[in-house]
Amino acid sequence: MQIRQADEANSRSEGLACAYGSRVARFAYSDLPPAAIRWAKVGILDTIGVALAGAREPCAALLEQVLGAQSGACVVFGSPRKAAALDAALINGAAAHALDFDDSSNTLGGHPSVPILPALFALADESGATGREFVTAYVAGFEVETKLAMSVHFHHYTKGWHPTATLGVFGAAAACSRLLGLDAGHTAIALALAASAAAGIKANFGTMAKPLHVGRCAREGLLAARLAQAGYTANSAGVFEHEQGFFEVYNGAGTYDAARGLDAWADPLDIIRPGLAIKQYPCCGSTHPAIDAAIEIALAHRPALDAIERVDVWVHARRLKHTDRPAPRSELDAKFSLQYVTARALAAACITLEHFENGAYLDAGIARLLSRVHVAAYGDDRFSPDNHFGGEVRVTLHDGRVLAAKVAQAVGRTSANPLPDDRLHAKFKSCAARALDLAAIDAAYAALQRIETLADMRDLTRHLVGTIARPVPDPQRSLSPDS
Repeated sequence: MQIRQADEANSRSEGLACAYGSRVARFAYSDLPPAAIRWAKVGILDTIGVALAGAREPCAALLEQVLGAQSGACVVFGSPRKAAALDAALINGAAAHALDFDDSSNTLGGHPSVPILPALFALADESGATGREFVTAYVAGFEVETKLAMSVHFHHYTKGWHPTATLGVFGAAAACSRLLGLDAGHTAIALALAASAAAGIKANFGTMAKPLHVGRCAREGLLAARLAQAGYTANSAGVFEHEQGFFEVYNGAGTYDAARGLDAWADPLDIIRPGLAIKQYPCCGSTHPAIDAAIEIALAHRPALDAIERVDVWVHARRLKHTDRPAPRSELDAKFSLQYVTARALAAACITLEHFENGAYLDAGIARLLSRVHVAAYGDDRFSPDNHFGGEVRVTLHDGRVLAAKVAQAVGRTSANPLPDDRLHAKFKSCAARALDLAAIDAAYAALQRIETLADMRDLTRHLVGTIARPVPDPQRSLSPDS
């Protein structure tokens, strides 16, 4: 691929931001394999759907309320009003991550599309970018954030950073730089500016702060690209490598490999392999293998909840740290509770948006079962050492019977195990129906299917405008008991 060709000796001497900047500046639609375009369309479709579903969640509504009623040229998804680009990126970014239903990436250790696409949509609404330009910018940003992830993981992940935000901000800056047509030097400046905006810690998972990470990430990436275009300066020659630069501050000595991601650039494009992980369930992706296993048990045996004596759940240790939540305290907290989602999957043989709304986590039958759900990290006796995505559930009944299921990887987790097209379309329609009428949903879907032919991306975003103003939530209802 032409986008991989580069003078590697030059790349080593000029600094990582400059090396990535030159690659992004050369990125062209004509270089993209058909598989990259196909997967880009999947990611864009899925992200729009979950953003529309999250558009009226408190985290998005409160942001819109606090930012005020300033108008602009950019669509606020699911809302009748428009906003300035930076505000639209912030609000739509938070909405897209509000339900934790957006795509994931094994390489990133987080959610690759939501840091990028809300920023690109805001920029495209201002500029009237073509569909091809939009897709090219998205894939370029995706490649930057995931290849940087290869340099810092998995120390970065286990240390407690939220990679969706701390690495996604570079993806957003790179993508916006490409859509703005910045040259290599200005793109490198944008990446250096983004390094000073990287933020997000896992301690805030299960609260509105987590989707706020994403909204800020989209906004800061767009801001970085615009500032670079305007002539702002930053240490593009050493922002990653400096003794007080990104790698040393965010990871630490001996825990990163600066060259690893650059050496793997576009070979293959990460959006192709391992690809996007499209979620079937609106909760933390680390819980999905256990959910799949629990649903398998529920469908095969239909155990009555009061017949269950004990439930044992095993997931990878890296995923257990933020999902071992035996007593969720809010709907958002429940999305990260391995105990809750396993119990709910056993009870309902499914997991839906409604299971995280209107106090569903307080259901008396589920609450009684929660105390019998025990979670643990699996060892090499259950899954191979290189499998970080497995899950096993074992249900012991009062009569002594044991019901068990084991899942090596959740459906949709990689491009090699994709979510079927009919399920992807059904998810989009179900999510979009929370903000749009059927005619708008169908029109948006049709435009998305031919996005590479659009002369103006506003031919798509005009279908994403809602007709009813977002309700203003009561902040007290959004707080968990211990907040």
